[in-house]
Amino acid sequence: MAEYDEQQQKLTIKLVYYGPALSGKTTNLMRLHDLLQPQLKGEMMTLETRNDRTLFFDLLPLGFRAPSGLLLKFKLFTVPGQVAHDGTRKAVLSRADGVVFVADSQRDQGTNNAESFQNLADNAARVGLDFESLPLVVQYNKRDLDDIVSEEEVSRRWGKARWPVFFSSALSGLGVQETFGELLRHVYRDMERRFELKSRHGVEEAAFVSSTMAAGRQGGDDASCSG
Repeated sequence: MAEYDEQQQKLTIKLVYYGPALSGKTTNLMRLHDLLQPQLKGEMMTLETRNDRTLFFDLLPLGFRAPSGLLLKFKLFTVPGQVAHDGTRKAVLSRADGVVFVADSQRDQGTNNAESFQNLADNAARVGLDFESLPLVVQYNKRDLDDIVSEEEVSRRWGKARWPVFFSSALSGLGVQETFGELLRHVYRDMERRFELKSRHGVEEAAFVSSTMAAGRQGGDDASCSG
């Protein structure tokens, strides 16, 4: 959960990119790091192995200061997708304030997507997160590849779910900012309820989202659909 340091006037928010192996979680963070405003981002750290590009996590710290003087700091992580690293996934997911689930759009990855999403729900319960109220956005990545599920199929699959669904190609940046911006909107509403960001600190939802985004949008409004 978010860490509030009253003495230092700092609120640290943890966001996690979750999904099956090689779905594009790390690529999302790399592209996001490229697109965000330079003054707001720190150095991106990655750990790579022979078996999984992200064995432990990627960390991308962002921050801006509210009118009240409160420093809002975001830490972005990815989890390893391989089943063998489930213990690490739980550790990284612990105390998350919001999650992007990155699914692989390729048709032959449907089972992996479903198993990984169930693993997310199971691990959320194991680390004490309320999965039903957790801010969550689903992203179908790799839209630039052949033999992918159609947007209509995805919409039928997720149409009755409470989570918004976005389509992306993280390699090109399509849908990356839109996905992140939607997650921030949901996280803001949770943080407003818990920390009164608007009444106490003068932070509007639009500022909460736009202050961490680059000036130019990538991909356009047609990169998303309601879930």
